[in-house]
Amino acid sequence: MIKAVIFDMDGVLLDTEKHYNAGWCQAATEAGFPFTREHALLLRSCDAKLGVKLMQEIFGEGFDYYAIRERRREIVAQRIAEFGLERKPGLDEILTYLHEKGIKAAVATATALELTTQHLQKIGVYDRFDKIVSAKQVENGKPAPDVYLYACEQIGEKPEDCIAVEDSPNGIMSAYRAGCKPVMVPDLTRPDEELSKYLYRCVDTLADIRNIVEG
Repeated sequence: MIKAVIFDMDGVLLDTEKHYNAGWCQAATEAGFPFTREHALLLRSCDAKLGVKLMQEIFGEGFDYYAIRERRREIVAQRIAEFGLERKPGLDEILTYLHEKGIKAAVATATALELTTQHLQKIGVYDRFDKIVSAKQVENGKPAPDVYLYACEQIGEKPEDCIAVEDSPNGIMSAYRAGCKPVMVPDLTRPDEELSKYLYRCVDTLADIRNIVEG
């Protein structure tokens, strides 16, 4: 029986991953690196320590991850100010359904808690979650299991009783390693054969999670 659904934010609740992808590409290119969309995809929901390692393995030790990330943050903020925050399809439907069924809803995001709060308040859904946690609150970010284990602890549910909704490989692996049921709602990419091994289900929109809960 599913007792809770824990959502990632960027790319799952909000259509913001396209801005992060563009931001990484612009910031790294400005810094002089032949950075592409595929490199940015590797960094979705990625723990900073792992991000440093990945990018320096590709581009060398001269890749100043934290400085480039700071520039990326500026670019993403500019893009969101210009284009606004867009909800992902099915968001209101699934939150209403979970509330009606008495199933807990939580957020476990790689984004800082303050910014997460601002975004969710801005689109009017902040108060619809039982708990919101950030990977910045735990020792290791995604793809480590820490943030999902913390989220489960905070809502008082066992991981195996929780669906974890993700759009990226790093997020899926975090949920899987925590013992949750990983459900992918694809955003910028679809799951490949390897990632599919770790999925409980893959659905087209957030509204489709209802069918999983109902069995």
